[in-house]
Amino acid sequence: MNRIDQKFKEDKKLLSIYFSAGYPKLEDTLPILKKLQASGVDMVEIGLPFSDPLADGPTIQESSTQALRNGMNTEKLFDQLDGIRKEIEIPLVLMGYFNPMMQYGIEKFCKRCEAIGIDGLIIPDLPVDVYHENYKTLFEQHGLYNMFLITPQTSRERIRYIDQVSKGFIYMVSSASVTGAKNTFGRTQTEYFQRIQRMELSTPTVVGFGISNAATYQAAVKKAKGAIIGSAFIKFLEQKGVDRIPEFIQSIRK
Repeated sequence: MNRIDQKFKEDKKLLSIYFSAGYPKLEDTLPILKKLQASGVDMVEIGLPFSDPLADGPTIQESSTQALRNGMNTEKLFDQLDGIRKEIEIPLVLMGYFNPMMQYGIEKFCKRCEAIGIDGLIIPDLPVDVYHENYKTLFEQHGLYNMFLITPQTSRERIRYIDQVSKGFIYMVSSASVTGAKNTFGRTQTEYFQRIQRMELSTPTVVGFGISNAATYQAAVKKAKGAIIGSAFIKFLEQKGVDRIPEFIQSIRK
């Protein structure tokens, strides 16, 4: 069974953390993963830095740019992650844009992911129908789940289609804007969470974009299986460093 499925069967609300590979320092990937696992995080999304990110807010863009300057690229990340499963048991998802994967070679990329023990991918600019027609078989041959994003603007028909095609979870974007930490959720977001909950999808949902503290985490997981924190975690890394990661996780789960 895929580690994502195993994790989502647990009777609890999940906390997932996103960070840009190669940030703050090039070789921080493994130390960050170890600290996150030791702090009780349920799943990690490792961002593959890209020079032209569409959905990312300024914090993630800056961390991605710095990671590229540090020398991070697809091959370097794979090298860092080789043998990771000797130490890391929690689900690992790579999040990145389709262009670097195409340049690397899709089949080669999937093979490397499988060999390392990556559980799934989130590719914001790969439309669900293109994936379904051209890549689903290849991904599944290599044991990779591909998770899709929905926003408050996504139509009911599209959400139903994504639900049919999806494995793992659906990434519920809390607003139609770019990523970034917010202190609270407004009425529009709360209504959107409720609307999706009423649809009774067969795939679990995880909320991302705008989760920054215990309050927004709790608000998100009332209507979803879990929540993903990115920008707020990256800011914390920048200000406090890798060694203090447990403090951040405790502040969310308090």
